[in-house]
Amino acid sequence: MSIHINTEAKQFHLTNGKISYIFHVLKNGELGHLYYGKAIKHQADFSHFQDGGIPTAASCHAEKADPAFSLETVKQEYPGYGTTDFREPALSIKRESGSSIHRFDFEGYTVTEGKERIPGLPATYSKPGEAENLEVSLIDRTAGLKLTLHYTLFQDLPVIARRTVLENIGNEKIRLERVMSLSLDLSDSEYMMMQLSGAWSRERHIKERKLESGIQSVGSARGASSHHHNPFLALRRPETTETLGEAISFHFIYSGNFLAQIEVDHYDTARVMMGIHPFQFNWQLNPGETFHSPEAVMTYSDQGLNGLTQSVHDLFRHHLISSNWQKKERPVLINNWEATYFDFNAEKIIQIAKQSKELGIELFVLDDGWFGKRDDDTTSLGDWFTDENKLPDGMEALSEAVRAEGLKFGLWFEPEMVNEESLLFGEHPDWVVHDPDRPKSYGRNQWVLDYTRREVVDHMYERMSSFIKSAQLSYIKWDMNRNITEAFSASLDFEHQGEFFHRYILGVYDLYERLTSEFPDVLFESCAGGGGRFDAGMLYYAPQAWASDDTDAAERMKIQYGSSFVYPVYSMGSHVSAIPNHQTLRNTSLKTRGDVAYFGTFGYELDPNQMTSEEKEEVKIQILNYKKYRTLIRDGDFYRLRSPFTSNELLWMVVSKDRSEALAGWYKMLAAPNPKNGQIIKLAGLDPNACYTINGQTKTHHGDELMRRGVNLSPEFNGVNGPWAKRGGDFQSEIFYLKRLL
Repeated sequence: MSIHINTEAKQFHLTNGKISYIFHVLKNGELGHLYYGKAIKHQADFSHFQDGGIPTAASCHAEKADPAFSLETVKQEYPGYGTTDFREPALSIKRESGSSIHRFDFEGYTVTEGKERIPGLPATYSKPGEAENLEVSLIDRTAGLKLTLHYTLFQDLPVIARRTVLENIGNEKIRLERVMSLSLDLSDSEYMMMQLSGAWSRERHIKERKLESGIQSVGSARGASSHHHNPFLALRRPETTETLGEAISFHFIYSGNFLAQIEVDHYDTARVMMGIHPFQFNWQLNPGETFHSPEAVMTYSDQGLNGLTQSVHDLFRHHLISSNWQKKERPVLINNWEATYFDFNAEKIIQIAKQSKELGIELFVLDDGWFGKRDDDTTSLGDWFTDENKLPDGMEALSEAVRAEGLKFGLWFEPEMVNEESLLFGEHPDWVVHDPDRPKSYGRNQWVLDYTRREVVDHMYERMSSFIKSAQLSYIKWDMNRNITEAFSASLDFEHQGEFFHRYILGVYDLYERLTSEFPDVLFESCAGGGGRFDAGMLYYAPQAWASDDTDAAERMKIQYGSSFVYPVYSMGSHVSAIPNHQTLRNTSLKTRGDVAYFGTFGYELDPNQMTSEEKEEVKIQILNYKKYRTLIRDGDFYRLRSPFTSNELLWMVVSKDRSEALAGWYKMLAAPNPKNGQIIKLAGLDPNACYTINGQTKTHHGDELMRRGVNLSPEFNGVNGPWAKRGGDFQSEIFYLKRLL
């Protein structure tokens, strides 16, 4: 790992043998981009990488009057506004005069080992020897602004983390109207743009489009990263596949409003930007104040999309998820929501817990309905006190009873919300996000609490921490079931109202920070109506997320497949639920439901007392198998081998880093008449020179055989082979556990 600096030519080369990132100081003092991609050997001078030629009909730079130099046609590092570049800038400001023109000249740089924490924000981190950080300082003396660009290069990963810091070193107030965390000018636009989009109950479906002239983007202005678009973009060459070719991904470590966009200009240069969405963002930076952007991460692969995924997974597992949870096994849990909804009492919960323990489950989670007078979703949000009608002996007694059965105990909270019918709203109506001159919109019969206010965060910290202590909680499911409307805070004046959305998520992060710091052994699972805030910012505090409210196994194949492009498999909350499924009314076998849920943080969402004895025995086997697999699933490399978005089948697998074991899952959506006999699936990532057993059988198979020829699927029913068929019908699945012989 090394950051090379040519002080004479003012060139910077970040490389670790996997990637190279090269930029320099332009002749006008701003920063220009030279190269990003697979690692190349360091050279004393990269001047020949610069764009050449005289642009046609372009404005040239004022001080130099050089017709061959225009920012309109130069690849830049952090483009500004107003001086010969007509593309969208990374930064937009407004001075007291009303001027938006700015230009930052190179001032200096520093190189340090590791990386410092960003105040109030989640971000990647490193241990000694794992990363180097380059800070490049630029100054606009007219505006009195200092701009610092941070680049963190990780030692063993093809990853660069980037962020922006702005400091007001002048005497006037500056309005920040747009602050991107990352900007990258690519030499051409021959890419397919990939995004993860959807809606409630069908989150993170894969969408692709060819880059075209103009702007293409995804984003959210809902106050959360959203079900609809994930804060992620990837670019792949048209010929790139899961296993071959070049690809780049961009990830935003932030949970609020975001923008990820690509602008293709008239010379087919592609400008990628990622940061806080500028819509409704207006930050006042007073003299002496500093603004830190959230962090964005760039990842490069020349080994296809699987190579890209594996690098991001390793980054998030080792440099984003809390070190306290990196190597801890996640407990097999059961959640009572789909078993009881709001209709439960202490006796019913204890009966579920007793039966769960017999099945091998390790954690019981009490979901919505335990507080206030919460018999439906119209009341009591905000009243975080035990409902004594349901639990007359209190939460402490219930927790003690569940723990006496040998299970850990967890609770559901929705701390960012309040119902109109609640004690909290009656006492503090001003704590609701609303415009006092307009009616308040409802969402799921609730309103959003104003987390820009310190007293709101303090109150929720007191309520949640008191239950963690008194009920000895091991787990919290943190839900958030609606987005922000009437975005206005009575605590912010006119000059600061444009800061609302960012200050809101900073308040959420503050509460997470206080709770996770004081209670590091409590496992937090983030949730937002399912997957509405499944993002890298949340992953920093909560090492797993409820991937979707949709627990249907067939739909979960797509949700978990799409999510895997960004998020480690072990961060996806995935449960076996009852049938007919409560979101789709679809019936799938208990086997298929379990086989899908294996590839995540395994659990159940049903009432075990309603299962037959045969189903209970099957569940016991599922849980035993998962406990055998879960370390592999946590630490292994994930491969996508067949996509449910492009075929009737899905194939994915996890391979341990040392290739000693692997777990593959194959799934078929819909049955077809007279299917082909002797179906084969090809695996990946194995040691070609080793021998493996499959599902504990005595017969062995060479790794190269399993990857090049493949492994046989069991016989499928074809209308006449009933006595021999092992599978048939819709929604089939098979699991293959491979173990290398010593």
